[in-house]
Amino acid sequence: MDRKKIKELVSYLFFGVMTTIVNFVVYFIANKVLGEKLYLVSNVIAWVVAVAFAYVTNKLWVFDSKSWAKDVVIKEVISFMLARVFSLVLEEFGLWLMISVCRMDSISIDVLGYAITGNLIAKLITQFIVVVSNYAFSQLFIFKKKED
Repeated sequence: MDRKKIKELVSYLFFGVMTTIVNFVVYFIANKVLGEKLYLVSNVIAWVVAVAFAYVTNKLWVFDSKSWAKDVVIKEVISFMLARVFSLVLEEFGLWLMISVCRMDSISIDVLGYAITGNLIAKLITQFIVVVSNYAFSQLFIFKKKED
């Protein structure tokens, strides 16, 4: 793997973690405000904020897409949003499946005085799937470099 690919991967992992933190913080704040029964609504709110953060960081620092030409930005934004909508559907379905169908919401494990809930476990699992799928879409379709 060349240096440029390594830099891209490390940057993506760093900003992916930052995006995930943004997503989790907004999700848990929305969950507290709206109540845990509306976890899917909380997830959509978190998704909107995280996607805005992710677009900017991916464009500028991960995939080094410096063009702000209107046609380039429109193409990137549309592609980015479509890929992220796909990952939102994956995440919403995964959360629903694990929390509502598999009843993971009934899980609560005490670790050093902190409750690790089934909702948190489900969110972690779905976030892993989302990060991997988002990287693939971003690299292959959205910020794809033209060959010289």
